[in-house]
Amino acid sequence: MERQQHSDDPQQLDLLRVCRIGRAQGLKGEVTVRLYTDDPDYRFAPGSVLYTRDGSQEYVVERSRTFKDRWIIKFEDIDNRDASEALNGIELYGEADDPELMLEEDAWYPRDLVGLEARMAEDNGLGAPAGLAVGKVVDVIDGAQSLLKIRLSDAYLASLAEGAADAADHVEKTALVPFVEQLVPDIDLDEGYLTLDPPGGLIPGLKGEA
Repeated sequence: MERQQHSDDPQQLDLLRVCRIGRAQGLKGEVTVRLYTDDPDYRFAPGSVLYTRDGSQEYVVERSRTFKDRWIIKFEDIDNRDASEALNGIELYGEADDPELMLEEDAWYPRDLVGLEARMAEDNGLGAPAGLAVGKVVDVIDGAQSLLKIRLSDAYLASLAEGAADAADHVEKTALVPFVEQLVPDIDLDEGYLTLDPPGGLIPGLKGEA
């Protein structure tokens, strides 16, 4: 797992993509942004510092607001439309949070989750064996609700075919699981796994008891 290395040198910071600057908004230096963060209230709070990818330039948030589901940002020293138009297309990054605080708050970065083994939780609602390994997280899809893309393991697919010739050939090889506590109750980064308690039909082959 990649961990943050704290440093006062911006070029040594562990940076995460936050937004891409879009069009100028008005005449006083504001810009619209396209979000790549799940926590814009935190990232765009007054005084927050955002960096270009190489850390060589920084932009300090002077103020921010929302309008019709869009975020509009005013950076310090960007005071007119010409200056704000010049920022169009720049991607900005924020410093990664302290990993220990994130663990305490049950916050996760996608890079932490990709590669974890997906196992069935104890006392799961489908009655599947606790600890049954169904696959591995291969992607985290952002949207209105984050989804874990789980690639089913060959061993799990083979178990579906037992007693039914070629059954695994007709089963989806991946599953999308909403990343919410009810469905993903436990995450153990040190041991390299997370647990699932999905409803019937979400994981191919697991439909629950009739």
